[in-house]
Amino acid sequence: MAQVTKDMTFAAVMRMHPDVVKVLAKYNLGCIGCMGAQNESLEQGCAAHGINVDDIVADLNKIFA
Repeated sequence: MAQVTKDMTFAAVMRMHPDVVKVLAKYNLGCIGCMGAQNESLEQGCAAHGINVDDIVADLNKIFA
């Protein structure tokens, strides 16, 4: 079973399932057009945007439950 972790890059997570983009949009993250998405981890991006990484990881993992 797939699982999202906070050390994964945004790009890697977006490749896992189309619904990932919906979860990112819920948190106002426009990662699809962001150059940082290729190399930035979820933890780094969430810290930069003031988002609790554990919340977003939990929501992302609901896709694969």
